[in-house]
Amino acid sequence: MNQLLRPSAKRGNADFGWLKSKHTFSFGSYYDPKHIGFGSLRVINEDKVAPSAGFPAHPHENMEIISYVVSGALEHKDSLGTGSVIRQGDLQRMSAGTGVRHSEYNHSDKEPVHFLQIWIVPEKDGLTPGYEQKTFPDAERRDNLRLIGSRNGRSGSVVIHQDVDLYASLLTADKSVAFDIRPGRKVWLQVIKGALSVGGQKLSAGDGLGLLEAGEVSLAASQNTEFLLFDLST
Repeated sequence: MNQLLRPSAKRGNADFGWLKSKHTFSFGSYYDPKHIGFGSLRVINEDKVAPSAGFPAHPHENMEIISYVVSGALEHKDSLGTGSVIRQGDLQRMSAGTGVRHSEYNHSDKEPVHFLQIWIVPEKDGLTPGYEQKTFPDAERRDNLRLIGSRNGRSGSVVIHQDVDLYASLLTADKSVAFDIRPGRKVWLQVIKGALSVGGQKLSAGDGLGLLEAGEVSLAASQNTEFLLFDLST
């Protein structure tokens, strides 16, 4: 199977003391012309923010910005008047559209927050800014590919304004799930914790893998593993 491996150790790195971030694709001062994005998937940043620290209000436009919290709690505020706390198991989607400002802070003054910041290029510019947040309990993701984001919001997923399906899974050690990559589609896998084997390719925490050919793939965990799967149009 045609694959594109993105090892964790090869990711971009940013360390500001209060923020430690790993960049799967080019972001900020980190630029790699070979890793600009993957289809409409533009950014996967693995961020760890110190207690009480965070990103002050800053602008975005024409981007679907998704936050997936691994541990801890992330406090969100934006110029739409939205305010919330995003916790483990939550997915938040903010459509920046014509323009929005937001801030993100660690809600705790004692524990760090660990989350993935994901950017997806929307299907068109100039969307009305919007916000959505939903909780996906561990039981729904356990040994299963749980749809958490989609273009049409099916199965209770968060709406993403692009032809993409986003799945989350918590695979128990020695368990596996299968996924059928349809013709005209491609898949990006991002391992968050644990170890995953995909068509003979072994992945560890922080590794990413692009799958470029149609067909069924088996995703097998050798230890308790958390990962995301992006099903994208080519």
